[in-house]
Amino acid sequence: MKTLSKQNLKSLVLVIAVFAMTGLQAQIGGWKADLVENSEKALAEMIEKQPKLQSFKDKAYGYAVFPKITKGAIGIGGAGGQGIVYKNGVPTGHSTMSQATIGFQLGGQQYKEVIFFENEETYTKFTNRKAKFNGQASAVAITDGASADVSFKGGMAVFTQTDGGLMFEASVGGQKFSFNPKE
Repeated sequence: MKTLSKQNLKSLVLVIAVFAMTGLQAQIGGWKADLVENSEKALAEMIEKQPKLQSFKDKAYGYAVFPKITKGAIGIGGAGGQGIVYKNGVPTGHSTMSQATIGFQLGGQQYKEVIFFENEETYTKFTNRKAKFNGQASAVAITDGASADVSFKGGMAVFTQTDGGLMFEASVGGQKFSFNPKE
């Protein structure tokens, strides 16, 4: 039987801690106005940095904004964050994102993420907890001078903007989302 090295054990503990924090945050309290405010501010900052996102926002049936996702990895990685889901520009609920990855990766970072839903079908799929992303290549990173000349893929367009940290990564994994309607 194989035993875990100290490094792998630390990585495993980190991943478990990220998922535990994400789950705990989702269970504490109900609707939070500060999360709505942070989500709207994050989206405004992303649009300011990449003005073409405004056309996605204008065309989208709905969208989900995650103002702060925290990611860490040493071989095995994890990420998590909370966000607000909108339909026609109005908050309809909150969502929790969790991610697990494995591969060559080291570091930590925080980033924002927005997912635009092209139509009612993809919005409903997301809010019914049926949306999963099996690869990180589906997200477009917003950087200075980068072009947002992308289109909806599978009814969704995903954009991220790094806020801080440093991450070296060549990994595979996926994102999972939960949705809780506004009460």
